[in-house]
Amino acid sequence: MISLDGVMQAPGGRREDPSGGFKYGGWVAPYGDKVYNTIVAEELQPADYLLGRKTFKLWEKYWPQHAEFWPGINEGTKYVLSKTVKKSAWKNSVFLQNVNEIKKLKHTKGRAIQVWGSSELVPLLLKHDLVDELWLKIHPLILGKGKKLFGDGVAAAFKPTKSVITPNGVMIVRYKRAGKVRTGNIGE
Repeated sequence: MISLDGVMQAPGGRREDPSGGFKYGGWVAPYGDKVYNTIVAEELQPADYLLGRKTFKLWEKYWPQHAEFWPGINEGTKYVLSKTVKKSAWKNSVFLQNVNEIKKLKHTKGRAIQVWGSSELVPLLLKHDLVDELWLKIHPLILGKGKKLFGDGVAAAFKPTKSVITPNGVMIVRYKRAGKVRTGNIGE
């Protein structure tokens, strides 16, 4: 879930993540409609999750008590990249120390691994070529400031595999990795 200017901070609720003085928490809510909700329900099917420490700490406080909205969230394995947090009472939480452990995880058999939020983890995964697909919900608004999905220093090409524009104007696009960025000159 991102804005036109790439902000992904606190899409779900007013108090979700006010860090850095962010005052637009819950900015996704006005854009829900039947098409949007159907696609989100598909994405919420049981999976395993890879999260950064900060996103995990937000989720750990919220999702164990609100799983009726996200069936399977408590049963899915939550892999957490963290050098400081090593345990949690939230069941099925596994802590990873570094990118090499993520690389090993990527090459094991099992359920699909999804990354939600995690504004520092996504650029790290892109930098190490560990992203197979991007599932973006691009909302028709500019937030001006907040945590961005894509960090500096990462260049990668993707191709769309599925897309829809919802009645409320959200572009929902799935992109598959398509190698390196190619350049050229227009008209040649």
